[in-house]
Amino acid sequence: MEKVVVIGGGIAGIQASLDLADRGFEVHLVERSPSIGGHMAQLDKTFPTNDCSMCILSPKMIMCADHANIKLHTYSEVQAVTGDFPRFRVAIREKARFVDVKRCTGCGDCIAKCPVKVPWEFEEGLAQRKAIYLPFPQAVPRKVTIDGERCRMIQSKKCGVCKKVCQAGAIDYDQKDSVVEVEAAAIVVATGFELMDATVMSQYGLGACKDVVTSLQLERILSASGPTGGHLARPSDHREPRKLAFVQCVGSRDAHSHGYCSSVCCMYATKESILAREHAPGLETAIFYMDMRATGKGFQEFVSRARQNYGVRYIRSRPAKVQSTADGTGALVNYETSGLTGESVTEEFDMLVLCPALIPPKGAKELSALLGVALDEDGFIDTPDISRPVDTSRKGVLACGFASGPIDIPDSVSQASAAAARAAELIEGGAK
Repeated sequence: MEKVVVIGGGIAGIQASLDLADRGFEVHLVERSPSIGGHMAQLDKTFPTNDCSMCILSPKMIMCADHANIKLHTYSEVQAVTGDFPRFRVAIREKARFVDVKRCTGCGDCIAKCPVKVPWEFEEGLAQRKAIYLPFPQAVPRKVTIDGERCRMIQSKKCGVCKKVCQAGAIDYDQKDSVVEVEAAAIVVATGFELMDATVMSQYGLGACKDVVTSLQLERILSASGPTGGHLARPSDHREPRKLAFVQCVGSRDAHSHGYCSSVCCMYATKESILAREHAPGLETAIFYMDMRATGKGFQEFVSRARQNYGVRYIRSRPAKVQSTADGTGALVNYETSGLTGESVTEEFDMLVLCPALIPPKGAKELSALLGVALDEDGFIDTPDISRPVDTSRKGVLACGFASGPIDIPDSVSQASAAAARAAELIEGGAK
């Protein structure tokens, strides 16, 4: 059975893995976090249908974990790649969880007793997790992981509570990293994206104003499994806002930051404005934008529905400055009205949501060097041949989803299936 390594366990990596496994290939899915799912697991709904994100993703995650032809390497990273198509040798470093995954039942007793609390990455810092944790409630595999940098027992030998309460005997403080080597015929890269750190653009107030949040933080606030239980509440005083605004293109389409369009911001801001209004009837919502890029199927109708049925106000302007109000809540937004006689206006909002640029993940340059593939001018994996849209500069290495450039979820899934089909075509000798 030929083997394929898929790097990245988001929706694109999951889809590529399922397609390849169904074709009879042995798939090794490598994900650097303790669970597959990626950013889609953080979303409340998906546009333009507003379907539940986890309702779509969870079945695929479970299918991926249960498939006889798929081997999950979670909490792992690709350490080295040698050889050439069709005989790549891939070294995968499986980081120590300090937990025996064969024994762990995911019961959560250890989490309840752990005394250490740290910011929760999945909740975008809006809540805290323990030093021993599940990444999120629907995690696959449902196995806990100890954060070795925060664990008192590992750092100073002064705790050990989780080992005392674990009835399965799964805790192993002496566990070490291990390396697995796979001989693969092809490699599919689906490493996704991360949000740009918008605090570097100080004019937008992130970090300085309590009620300025990122779009991904708002997704968690709106989610029923999020830190507020799905109630729209601003961080400063946990009250329901009456006026909410979004700022598009924070770092995108910016000559001083990232010159490209992040592709999905116009639509997810529209989606979040609709959802916010449904959570808080009577909410006034505004979206500051440069150009409305609603180019997908049903996208323009979605924007029109937001305007007509939910009263979303689209303001064609880029705010110049955001600052706190006198009492430290909300945000004062200074912007110029559109038109030939544009005037400077300062408007107060109870809560402001920034839509940061979506950028290649940390380690993208190092991974491209390991794989021997080129990056484009924006740092995404280059797919130079338009007639072979998932082929990279190295034969046998394919790229799909956000790894090769800004793209939304449906297109990521389609591209993942294309990458799987192309990998199969190359391995089976059906194309050059």
